[in-house]
Amino acid sequence: MARIPLAQRPRDLVYFLFFAIHLPATFLIDLQALYPKEWVPSVISNLAKFYVEMSADPLIGSSLGYFGQAQVDAYTWFRTLLVLEAFFQVPVFVLGLRGLWKGSRSIYVLLLIYASSAATTTLPCLSVILSTPISLTPLTIPSAAAQTSATVALSLTAEQRLLLLSSYIPFFLVPFVMAVDMALRVQGIASARREPKVSKQD
Repeated sequence: MARIPLAQRPRDLVYFLFFAIHLPATFLIDLQALYPKEWVPSVISNLAKFYVEMSADPLIGSSLGYFGQAQVDAYTWFRTLLVLEAFFQVPVFVLGLRGLWKGSRSIYVLLLIYASSAATTTLPCLSVILSTPISLTPLTIPSAAAQTSATVALSLTAEQRLLLLSSYIPFFLVPFVMAVDMALRVQGIASARREPKVSKQD
């Protein structure tokens, strides 16, 4: 079967671009909470700090320790999701980019598993953003010296909540649509393989 160009497969193109955007964002922002601090160049750590200062993201900010040790401990569950992202999702991004580019149907089951997992794990993140109290004044990050002992009461401005929702919702919707899409594709392949056996028995 001749390979159909990626540009002629609109859904696959969306998934390809999603992985292509997600991969560098994962290494540059998300996984900083797992890196030894001495391994992270200042330009990269400053990128994460700028993001947290701008958005007051309670998830990334807490996992990076910007809001005090108490918040680091409270968000252990989120750091667990980051480990899942590092050791499961990152390889899927690479394999997914390759498989989608080639138009390989063998990638469908893996993408179904990834998409189901990603949509499910993003839901509690959205819940945190929606349940974080609204404040009229932006949250300030304590100085590096105070971060160990400080305990910051997390809050968001209305603008920051809107910013976070606009960035997190696509990371729920795209995997959710991908999960449904891949489930239908896998079901279609399985049905096509069963049809000859059924017709032979008839």
